[in-house]
Amino acid sequence: MIHAERRLLAVKVVHTVAWAFFASCVVGIPIAAWSREFGIAGILIGLVALECVVLLVNEWRCPLTGVAARYTDERQDNFDIFLPLWLARYNKQIFGSLYVAGSVLTAVLWLSTRR
Repeated sequence: MIHAERRLLAVKVVHTVAWAFFASCVVGIPIAAWSREFGIAGILIGLVALECVVLLVNEWRCPLTGVAARYTDERQDNFDIFLPLWLARYNKQIFGSLYVAGSVLTAVLWLSTRR
């Protein structure tokens, strides 16, 4: 039992760190765009797009969720990550919307500088 608990803890830590990285990328997109750092914004957009491909291939679930499921019977929306339940539940909607908005802002600002 302790072995499974430690593995679940490790998965949750890795999952939370990965989430924080990609959430930071999403938040950084409009900041970079507004600063006219379009190369950085493009890299951030690309990194999050790669994450979206991974999620798409995995039926819109993080692969780490499946790994965490091996070590517990719990299935609350945040059983596999250190996030508040509400944020884990609405994570894709919140950060998906911010990602699209930041990408659109980047495109609009970039196009406005090309004129």
